[in-house]
Amino acid sequence: MDKDMKVMTDDLLEALLSEVGNWSQAINQGWLEDELRGQFSQSRWQRLKASGLTGLLNSQKAGGLGLNAPQAARFLSCFGELCLDGGLSFALCTHLCSSCLPIERFGSETLRQRLLPLLIAGDAIGAHAITEAESGSDAFAMNTTAVKVPGGWVLNGTKIFVSNGPISSHVVVYACTDRSRGSLGGYSAFVVDTHLEGVITGPAGHKMGLKTSPLGDVYLTNVYVSDECLLGKAGMGFAILDFVMKWEVLCVFACQVGEMKRRLAQCLLQAKTRHQFGEPIGKNQAVSHRLVNMHLQVETAQYWLLRAADSLHSGKNTSGDIAAAKLIISESNVATALDAVRLFGGSGYMAEMGIEKQLRDAVGGVIYSGSSDIQRNRLAAMLGL
Repeated sequence: MDKDMKVMTDDLLEALLSEVGNWSQAINQGWLEDELRGQFSQSRWQRLKASGLTGLLNSQKAGGLGLNAPQAARFLSCFGELCLDGGLSFALCTHLCSSCLPIERFGSETLRQRLLPLLIAGDAIGAHAITEAESGSDAFAMNTTAVKVPGGWVLNGTKIFVSNGPISSHVVVYACTDRSRGSLGGYSAFVVDTHLEGVITGPAGHKMGLKTSPLGDVYLTNVYVSDECLLGKAGMGFAILDFVMKWEVLCVFACQVGEMKRRLAQCLLQAKTRHQFGEPIGKNQAVSHRLVNMHLQVETAQYWLLRAADSLHSGKNTSGDIAAAKLIISESNVATALDAVRLFGGSGYMAEMGIEKQLRDAVGGVIYSGSSDIQRNRLAAMLGL
């Protein structure tokens, strides 16, 4: 961010971290019922708003808390450890990274003045629409178009898998503006009010995990947006999406590191207090070795999270560190979640325990924000392969 945009001091960050535990009880209240019903909780979103977390990453000049990348990694790791609802964490990170950050960074002055106060307060919920039926990992094979007309643009297309889509007030839509210029200059990003004529947000779909984070399709038919709704300049879509995705990976997977820490603590307690054949199950080498592996996976994930945060903050080797962090954290999250189910046995398999949902939530992490295969491709290219 610009140097004149005030950021949080480390002293204030410590104070903020000390308050997370006080908020967590209110934020977690009713989470399991929402999970079993597969519903987003407006009341718990209101509690996030009251805590100020919906403006976590925006500058203090804009009315946010002003966390930089290393501070955000620390805070969201703590938040993920205390927040029992991975879907709520995911919805918050989507809101922060899809809309709050890019609108402050790339939005026109008029757009910032009109939308940022609402987004930072959490009164408006943000989302971004990238994926299409025929363009998943190959994002810039998209067919959604934006055609220039006097005073603005007309958008047409269908977006799928839009996290926060069903509850969003505004969606950042990525569209082709000049296919002849290729991916680096032919695509642009637009802020679209979901109440505009021609915009339809589909209902929340049924999915494997993150059930409290609604995901749906967005349909755009001759949707007119004014010039002020264009982020940056025409053709900057690739650069804006690259900026957004790096922050999304940092924030979403910081929460996952926190979840992994909580999971390890749960498993250690179970291993020490659950008795079979006259002794704690942790005395069995098969169990103790699994927990040692889990500990090492958590520590490795934490290392790569902080390394990626430092890289994003400094601007050095960002792509490689973000790819490595995303790959390691997402796959370690799945592995440790599966081990937790095995450790808890039949009780871990039951939905009421909240253990099996951790595995269902974790699986999505190897797919969204760039699949594990895509991250390996990026790292291989950096190795000259």
